[in-house]
Formats: sequence, structure tokens, C-alpha cells
Amino acid sequence: MLETAPDGILLVDKPQGISSHRVVSIARRRLGLKKVGHAGTLDPMATGLLLLGIGPSTRLLTHLVGLGKTYTATIRLGVATDSDDADGSPTAALGTDSADVSDAAVEAAVAAQRGEIAQVPSTVSAIKVDGRRAYDLARKGEDVVLKSRTVTVSQFDVTGRGDRVVTVDGADVTVVDLDVVVTCSSGTYVRALARDVGAALGTGAHLTALRRTHVGPFAVEDAVDLEDDDVDVRAALQRPADVARRLFPAVPLDAAAAKDLSDGKRVAAEHPDTDGPVAAVATDGDRLVGLVSVRRGLLRVITNFPTTSTGPGANA
Repeated sequence: MLETAPDGILLVDKPQGISSHRVVSIARRRLGLKKVGHAGTLDPMATGLLLLGIGPSTRLLTHLVGLGKTYTATIRLGVATDSDDADGSPTAALGTDSADVSDAAVEAAVAAQRGEIAQVPSTVSAIKVDGRRAYDLARKGEDVVLKSRTVTVSQFDVTGRGDRVVTVDGADVTVVDLDVVVTCSSGTYVRALARDVGAALGTGAHLTALRRTHVGPFAVEDAVDLEDDDVDVRAALQRPADVARRLFPAVPLDAAAAKDLSDGKRVAAEHPDTDGPVAAVATDGDRLVGLVSVRRGLLRVITNFPTTSTGPGANA
């Protein structure tokens, strides 16, 4: 009996210490197909929600990458690193003894990072400079100058703090750890927020923990651990039509209209004009036919979603 090839969006709770690419590799092995991608990298140090597109649903990833994200994190004031996180090497251990790190001063520094801001990404990042990754250049000792970009930080709240003494390069340093919650637009570097708060306070800073809890309407509580062999990965896949309806308005299509749209024809539908995307869903089988725009009552395809191919280990 032929088995339908996997197709859907998989919510993964990425563990610490592995790359997003490694998560994709595990998913490929578990599902037995090559066509797997992710919507937004998480650093190896970070944990939490990573969205994977499986099979034909990789076409949805373009529409998932730009979703807003929420993180919990810990910022350590008093020590700066070359990567702005705990995976990097210390570049300054100024401590917090001689700086004003009162609650009021911290709030002022954090508040300056809220709203629409111009942010310079962390030097050790995946951004390309003349076709090469910034982190590759930085690790080779080359000077990396990244341009600022406009991002939006809609929430940046301190939820707790702890003062402690840590040892850096053999010396004891007094630091302050801030637990924070950040909700931001796609493309925001939480590591850079930590760096800039530390710069404003005159202490230096870096992230010691980072966990992504939400991507758009998707939550880490609904994610699976891919390294748990008892997890039924196929059963955990979210159906393309269900995912699309969570993101976009939907228009139902009967079988004939669904076929016409799949064949590239323009289909009439009762829906307000919009540049889209609108999810066109076939009522027979509740299948995502495509993402469309609507002009003068006609659906125009933005992205088509083919019917999943079948066969053991199919590389749909």
C-alpha cells in the first residue's frame, strides 16, 4: 500500500547546543525525505520554537519567516563577549560595581530599545557581507562592519534580576543578571539588544540564555522534541490548510474551482479585493490549493500547493 508522503509544518522545540541545520537533518532522517526547511534560524546556544516546512509545505516558509517572535532571555551586565552571547569569548569584564545599575537606570536603558529602532546586528551573525557570512569573517579576524536596520521591539520587559560574582579569566567580577521578555519583529537580534543595554549602562553585557517561545500564532508548548524517538513526527505535522487559516483569511473552493486554480486558471470567488495572501482551500478534503490575491472577484495565484506525491520515502 502506498503511503502519502509527509506534508505540513512541524513545530520543534530545539535543544541547546545544536544548530538549526542539525534540526533539519534530524527531521529529514526521522521522516525519510529530503525536502525539509526552516523558517528562521536559532543560534546553537538558543532553545525553543523552530518552524520546519515538510514536503510541499516548504512553500509556506516564505510566509512564516517574517512573523513576529517572542523570547525569554537572560542578560548578564558586567561582561561583554565577541558574539554578544555566552558562546563567545569575553572582550571586557568591567563588572557592575562602579556603574549605576539601579532598577531605574536599567529601565531607562531597556526603554530606549523599545519601539521602532535602528539596530546594528551582532558581528557574529549569519548576515552576508559581499557574499560571505559575517560570522565566518569575524572568526577569521577580519573587520566586519554591518549596517543598521530598522526593527520593531514591541515588548522588552525585565521580569527579574540577580546580583552575583562570577569568575572571568581567573578574576572575580560582580555582575547583574536580568531576566527579560522580548517581543519583536523578524530580523531583530536579541543579542544586540543585550549588547546595547550594556553599552548604555557602561557595563558591557551579553546573553547567557535565550529561548524562543512564540512565532506569530505558534507556541513552543505545542512543539515536539525531535530527539525523542517516542515522538510520532508524522502525527505532529500541522496540516497546510490549518496553518494557512491561522495566518490568513480563507476562501472555500469546490472540486471544480480547486482544479481550475491548480491548473493556473483564474477562479471567481466572493471575497473582497486584496493583494493577499488569502488561503484558497478545497472543501473536498480540506486541502490548501494555494495562496492567492483577489482582484475584481477573481483569484490570482501567489503560491500554488501541489497534491502530495505518494510512495515510501517519497521526496515530495
